[in-house]
Amino acid sequence: MPACKLKYIFTIALLLIGTVAHTAPLQVTVSIVPQKYFVKKIGGDLVDVNVMVRPGRSPAIYEPQPRQMAQLSKAAIYFAIGVPFEQAWLPRFKSANTDLKIVHLSECVVKQPMQEHLHEEKEHRDHNENFLTDPHIWLSPPLVRILTIQIRDSLIEADPKNANIYRKNYYTFAGEIDELDNELINTFKDSTNQQSFMVYHPSWGYFARAYGLRQIPIELEGKEPSPKEMTHIIDFARKNSVSTIFIQPQFSRKSAQAIASSIGARILDADPLSADWDENLRKTAKAFLNGSH
Repeated sequence: MPACKLKYIFTIALLLIGTVAHTAPLQVTVSIVPQKYFVKKIGGDLVDVNVMVRPGRSPAIYEPQPRQMAQLSKAAIYFAIGVPFEQAWLPRFKSANTDLKIVHLSECVVKQPMQEHLHEEKEHRDHNENFLTDPHIWLSPPLVRILTIQIRDSLIEADPKNANIYRKNYYTFAGEIDELDNELINTFKDSTNQQSFMVYHPSWGYFARAYGLRQIPIELEGKEPSPKEMTHIIDFARKNSVSTIFIQPQFSRKSAQAIASSIGARILDADPLSADWDENLRKTAKAFLNGSH
């Protein structure tokens, strides 16, 4: 083969190798599936996103697998969201990858307390006492609008050469969030009374606050209600004609089924960890509207 042709082939090979190296995606890890949706919306093909809590698992008690820890060693950014398992594991993630930048998205917003279940005496929380904050900020489009600013800025800091792409993708996604927000406002705007919905785990507090709803939880802090509390919840549900109880697929159905059987209500899934974030909120909004009392 002529030397000039060999030189040409060698040059093309080097260019291809350089292109592959240049376009290698930024390695990002997130805690839960909805975060992957947000990061991919802004990062697109420029980012490779690994999710720590696998579908069907609870972020309250999750323990990462060895292969996930191996993947984490390659990550440049970890986007934390404030779910319980992070408290024990984030320091370990940092120890395993000292170059890892941990971005706490929940620090961008004001969080509210986890909503308690109904009490027979309708006791009120002493706000001077310690209480758990609600981590489910990703279920409120107005809050997600804020979270995505931090995601955009973190990606730009890690990969400044593609800053314009991240900015462009952010503005496109921000428009989609605003459109979704308006749709959800319109879904509930014609209701004459405040819409209430009964859930097993109080995941939907921020969603309820954003759209003028009332969430009625059965469980709190992973604890089943006591027999006394169960009686009060059943009485409340009967008096208020509760027809549907919404459950999170990652939690036990036992208490919800007991209440549903007592009042003749149906059980429906409302998954806060769905991968299809926007469509899931649309679907859940309609379910809350149709299943509320």
